[in-house]
Amino acid sequence: MSGAGPSDAEAFIRAQTAIAETPLLPGLRLHLASEITPIWQASEEFLREAGIEPPFWAFAWPGGQALARAIRDAPAMVRGRRVLDFAAGCGLAAIVAAQSGAAVVEAAEIDPLAIAAIGMNAALNGVTVTALARDVVGSPCRWDVILCGDVCYEAPMTAHILPWLRAMAAAGAEVLVADPGRAYLPREGLVPLSTHAVPTTLELEDRTEKRVTIARLLPH
Repeated sequence: MSGAGPSDAEAFIRAQTAIAETPLLPGLRLHLASEITPIWQASEEFLREAGIEPPFWAFAWPGGQALARAIRDAPAMVRGRRVLDFAAGCGLAAIVAAQSGAAVVEAAEIDPLAIAAIGMNAALNGVTVTALARDVVGSPCRWDVILCGDVCYEAPMTAHILPWLRAMAAAGAEVLVADPGRAYLPREGLVPLSTHAVPTTLELEDRTEKRVTIARLLPH
């Protein structure tokens, strides 16, 4: 799928997912993988042979759900502000930010299928989200709020993004990190704001509920 165009990507997503809601965010409709959809059942070997990146965009991960729930509960977090959903996956946090009155909402992803899914999910919920199909690490700060749902799951990823996110905080952005207990989250320079219990599945996580902490990232 790496060379597929937008229409091919959208057709693939429709064929591989079903429209569903998550328990934490009733009313929010997303194209998601589930037990009844082909991509849920596809093996990693099949995906690799088909040239498909791991379908992170097909799941509502706990970090993104927690951020979206926090915004829905306190829309003043984003109202009238410029918001970036960083490593946005299916874009659920961006969508709720748009629903909550953010002035501008952008969602950054490097997977073309994720970009297509973000656009489809935004349209499904009647909002506008601008998808950025590139690695935005290194970009100058033009956002008031940066949402980071579960981004510290690998050491190389954390090492790549954390200095830039701290620079964004130093430039005046409010950088919010939602973490369900990943090993590579920094232990310092975070101010906890809230904790959310997010239902999940044993296919995705090691338990049926994740406690997700949302924290503000400090510059240093």
